[in-house]
Amino acid sequence: MTPKMAFEGIYTPVVTPYDDGGNVVWSALERVIDHLVDSGVQGLISGGSTGENYAQTVEERLELARFTKDKLAGRLPLIVGTGTMRTPDSIALAEGSAGMGADALLVATPPYAVPTERENALNVLAIDRAADLPIMLYNYPGRMGVNMGEEFLDRVGRSRNVCAIKESSGDINRVHLLARDYPHIQMSCGMDDQALEFFAWGARSWVCAGSNFLPHEHVALYKACAVEGDFSKGRRIMSAMMPLMRVLEQGGKFIQCVKHGVEMTGLEAGPPRPPLKALNKDDKRQLEQVVRVLKSTIEDITAGA
Repeated sequence: MTPKMAFEGIYTPVVTPYDDGGNVVWSALERVIDHLVDSGVQGLISGGSTGENYAQTVEERLELARFTKDKLAGRLPLIVGTGTMRTPDSIALAEGSAGMGADALLVATPPYAVPTERENALNVLAIDRAADLPIMLYNYPGRMGVNMGEEFLDRVGRSRNVCAIKESSGDINRVHLLARDYPHIQMSCGMDDQALEFFAWGARSWVCAGSNFLPHEHVALYKACAVEGDFSKGRRIMSAMMPLMRVLEQGGKFIQCVKHGVEMTGLEAGPPRPPLKALNKDDKRQLEQVVRVLKSTIEDITAGA
């Protein structure tokens, strides 16, 4: 039996840089990939919602994943998101991911369909059969309409490929359930403002869009909690990050904030594809102020101040 993949550390769902016409700027994407590798994150995700997968065709998503895989050149593991509304599209993404040598898949509930637990499990197992790659499940009921509940977890947990779950429900009771009743499925933080709690309950990884532009700070929290077991230091870092979490989650401007954050680092991210629009001046200024304070505060904490 193939050993399960261990998910350790910070996994960045990579943004997709566009020009004003909505075309991918490949040179900018390469610079983002290199920056993340150099910044010490532990893995990249292509085709997540932070990468605007909902505004891309299956072919575009595979092209982006192949490009990312090629530019990584084995420096970090690559996880490819297969979340779509149609199972055949998810299977095409899974098969393409296996063909390009991706390391794992991120498998979400099909949005809008509101499947039963059994239907959702059968969807995952169909994707699993198509690729035979390690799988990180993605539970995000706020977007998908349903939870990956116990019946679902019992069914999919029988597959040796189901290694982990990115838990984005925001329900702390789910963290307790996963830690106590499903220890064979690695728990990954998918709710940024609960990262400290996830690490306290044994999570070893965090899938965080903010690491696109604050990789060092996200890695610092992971190291303090999961590597050093220093939750006193972890609380101080988390406290410094909370204003950012509030800005990112406010008023549905998550991707817009992440893309502006990337631009603040001197890299090109461009505007999001329609229907989304870039941040206005006031929102940009607010994000810039929060990031400035966060960076200097965490720098002091990690320097032992």
